[in-house]
Amino acid sequence: MRHQKKINHLGRTSSHRKAMLANMASSLILHKRIKTTVAKAKALRMYVEPLINKSKDDTTHSRRIVFSYLQSKEAVSELFREISQKVASRPGGYTRILKLGNRLGDAAEICYIELVDYNENMLAASTGSDKKKSTTRRGRKKATAAVTEAPAKKAAPAKEEAAPEVAPEE
Repeated sequence: MRHQKKINHLGRTSSHRKAMLANMASSLILHKRIKTTVAKAKALRMYVEPLINKSKDDTTHSRRIVFSYLQSKEAVSELFREISQKVASRPGGYTRILKLGNRLGDAAEICYIELVDYNENMLAASTGSDKKKSTTRRGRKKATAAVTEAPAKKAAPAKEEAAPEVAPEE
């Protein structure tokens, strides 16, 4: 039984696992998206999200703590300059795992792990789908929605006609 064994050892020694996660975390910070296996991505998510959370407080102490995990000056400066500004209002959940399928050689599950605020395609899709359709349970549009839209269209041209009359008086 695996009681109180939360860490996934990934078939590596402790020093190898720490070095691998540090390299993957710095690559994720620098490139914003990396391709890896699902098991490594889940382990990396547990490793990098506390570091991103710590980067919100830009002090010398927090920079030194993050550097002790990452061992890369470029990754630390990128994290504290750019990424911490973008995630300042986000309370957590800074990474996203997108599953791609199985690898041909050994059938391992492959995925992308990426920083949430840096995927332009998903950001554009989420802003475009803010307006929801108003439908009934049977699938038709509501009759009241069509009635309320019609007077609004008639009122708009009346305002446009009133605007040219105001302009010559000025």
